[in-house]
Amino acid sequence: MIEVLVVDDDMRVARVNAAYVEKVPGFHVAGEAHSAAEALHRLETLPRLDLVLLDHYLPDATGLSVVQEMRRRGDQTDVIMVTAARDVSTVQAAMRHGALQYLVKPFAFAGLRAKLEAYAELRRTLDGGGEAEQAEVDRIFGALSASSEPDLPKGHSPTTAELVRQSLMHADGPLSAQEIAERTGVSRQTAQRYLKLLERTGRARLTLKYGDAGRPEHRYEWATRS
Repeated sequence: MIEVLVVDDDMRVARVNAAYVEKVPGFHVAGEAHSAAEALHRLETLPRLDLVLLDHYLPDATGLSVVQEMRRRGDQTDVIMVTAARDVSTVQAAMRHGALQYLVKPFAFAGLRAKLEAYAELRRTLDGGGEAEQAEVDRIFGALSASSEPDLPKGHSPTTAELVRQSLMHADGPLSAQEIAERTGVSRQTAQRYLKLLERTGRARLTLKYGDAGRPEHRYEWATRS
């Protein structure tokens, strides 16, 4: 599990963000903090942390100052800024101080999920070790540039898209459109439409299952499965 510290001055927002994190497979909220001092204390006292979701506007200091102090102490815990600060100078400073990503408030669950999934993929790549060819280097540097959920074409429902996505993510193996339909309660044609969209955007992989006769069955699985 990837252990996460959620830092936000608003306790309600922190709880919402923590709930979002817990919904993403492979992530666990190790703690919350509501000020810079509390965040730095948590970083020192929690037994293990991998990632900090860090607000910029805190009551006693800025999120950037927290990152600066972390690095001064030799703490290399990864940081994703989650903040309403939109000015270019703050974004640039966050990059220079080692923030891996920057998510602007307000955002939907899909936006945070995309960043966390990209972060998990980056960790899997780096944990593999060894040497990297140029293509692998490009993939490592590009992993966290993954955008939020792509805009849905006209006539597509975000709710249905999420149902199909969740079904694929939690499946033990590839699923057909009919199996997705049975799990989500939508028609097979609707399931097929959303599966094709996920495949086109690189979120799902298509495989063919050949039977004794007739056309091969199209089956889909979540593309970021480890």
